Amino acid sequence: MRRYAFLALIPVIFALDRVTKYLIIRDLPVWGEIKVNSFFSIVHVRNLGGVFGILNQGGYARYIFLIVPVLVALVLIYILIRYTMSDARTLALSLILAGALGNIYDRFFYGSVVDFLDLYYGSHHWPAFNVADIAVSVGIGLIVLLEIAASRKQCSRN
Repeated sequence: MRRYAFLALIPVIFALDRVTKYLIIRDLPVWGEIKVNSFFSIVHVRNLGGVFGILNQGGYARYIFLIVPVLVALVLIYILIRYTMSDARTLALSLILAGALGNIYDRFFYGSVVDFLDLYYGSHHWPAFNVADIAVSVGIGLIVLLEIAASRKQCSRN
C-alpha cells in the first residue's frame, strides 16, 4: 500500500514543478533576476542542454536531451510497475521519474528547460536549477545511499 503513496508523489512533484515554472515564465522575463539575499536569487534562464547546463549550445543536443530522458522515463515506469522493491528504492525512482517528466514537458513544449533557482557565492555560481532537478538529484542521492548501505551490509556478512 505504501508503494502507491510513493507513486502518488509523481504527479504532486510534477505539478509543483509546473506551477513554479509557470510563475517564473509569467512574472520574470528571460534573464531576469530577483535577488533574495547574498547567496540566492530567483532567475529566469532557459537550458537547452542537459543537467546543470551541459551541452547548452543546442543543435543535436536538443534532440538528445529530449529522446534520452523519454527513454529513461519509460524504463522507470516499467520498473516501478513490474518490480516489487523496498519503499526507499520506490521513493527514489519515483522522485527521478517525477523530475524527468517535469523537464521532458519543458523540452517538448518550450524547446528548453526553465531554470530559476540560482545559488552563488561572490562570483561563483552553481548552475541554475528547478524543482524537477531537485527531485532527480534527491532520487539519485537516495539510490547512492541505498547502494552504499547494501554494500556495507554485504561486506559485514563476509
